[in-house]
Amino acid sequence: MLKTVAVNIARVKESDRFEPDFWVIGNFIDSVLKQYKHKKLTEYSRFVKKGIFDLKAERYKTEGVPFLRISNLKFFELSTEGLVYISDEDNKKNNKTILRHGDIAFSKIGTLGKLLRIGKRFPEVNISQNLIGVGLKADINKNYIFAYLLSKLSLLQIKKNKKKQLQDKLNLDDIRDIEVVELPNNTIIKISELVEEAELKAEKALALLNQAQNYFYQKIAIDFSKVKNEKHYSAMLSNFSSAGIWNPNYSYPLYVNTLKAIQQKWKTIELGEIATVKKGDEVGSDSYSIYLERKNSDIPFIRTSDFVNYEIDQFPDYYIPVEIFEELKQDAHFGDVLFTKDGKVGMTGMLTKNDRAIVGSGITRLRLKTEAKKYNLTPEYLFLVLSMKETGLYPSIRRTVIASTLPHLREERLKEFEIPILDKNSIDEITKNVKEAFDLKDEKKLLIKEVRAIIDDFFRI
Repeated sequence: MLKTVAVNIARVKESDRFEPDFWVIGNFIDSVLKQYKHKKLTEYSRFVKKGIFDLKAERYKTEGVPFLRISNLKFFELSTEGLVYISDEDNKKNNKTILRHGDIAFSKIGTLGKLLRIGKRFPEVNISQNLIGVGLKADINKNYIFAYLLSKLSLLQIKKNKKKQLQDKLNLDDIRDIEVVELPNNTIIKISELVEEAELKAEKALALLNQAQNYFYQKIAIDFSKVKNEKHYSAMLSNFSSAGIWNPNYSYPLYVNTLKAIQQKWKTIELGEIATVKKGDEVGSDSYSIYLERKNSDIPFIRTSDFVNYEIDQFPDYYIPVEIFEELKQDAHFGDVLFTKDGKVGMTGMLTKNDRAIVGSGITRLRLKTEAKKYNLTPEYLFLVLSMKETGLYPSIRRTVIASTLPHLREERLKEFEIPILDKNSIDEITKNVKEAFDLKDEKKLLIKEVRAIIDDFFRI
């Protein structure tokens, strides 16, 4: 790509665009498009529309039609963390922005270029005001359109069109006007098959994790719905003082009695006895690159908002130079269990085999010690236990305090979590399912990487 481009001043005035990127990138895009057939995205679409504007939070439901917000936008799988729902009535009233399998949702503000392909998990979803929905026509190859929109050529078009106002944003025409290049039919078919395979692996992975969680409930054999709870309760000041945790939730009966119910039936061991707990690194914001500006060599920088269905987002918001990555020597690798300690406390994940990333300071990395072998524990089992409400979230809530305005869980408190020790056969079965799930997640990532490489190599970007 040329670094300088001569532009007639009259064209600059006419466009009212003075940013160098607009002209340099535009010149490169034009040179590519001259070589191939192409159509605007709107020609492949039933609609390109902004999401629902005037739906107030009090209308959100705990079940119904998924209502996607920016936090749910994780490119290939929608994140269910913080997912809210709307009623069938509200969905039908706003039926012009209903998205179904294969349709696309774009981020309108914030991290531009982020997009989500709607999977088969939900029959239909709707979108909030900060998203742009693209309803694709039924008779086109939706898999290829999704893959193309992930390509560098598509992202360059978005980068060229972004508007610098109070914040970066895209409007409807920026999306409608994306030029989709028509690659050879055999290439399109191959890309479509790879996307289909990736989706299948993602679905199987989630099913296996659900299976492992249900198996855990079966084997622990405790009816948690019958655990005694009291909305009004009292606690001795000495309880807070001895624990060193000044949080009323520490004595909340549901959390306390859940732990008692587990310990009455199973041996438990403190997390700190079986695993090292190490927080991630903070990298100064001056070192970040955003999604649209990243280089090929840049390394994903993972924050608490970059978890999606128990793994790290393949395309997070921020990236760091490889030089900083090598300087930090973080040693995050496959088998490390991730647990968030700041902000959204209590989210759990694992690194897959091909993950290469820097984990931010709001996340802890848990790695089993040799002592764990005495209890037949595995990283997969530890992950599963911490992903469960009763053994992961509840202990987090009990020990979380507010540091300034941010919820915070200290590493020393995380070490106090009690890990139930099930029998070896149960641990082995859970390990088997979780390991298979994360192997599938890893294979999915490699397939998407291959898809992007096919398109980018085609244009030699």
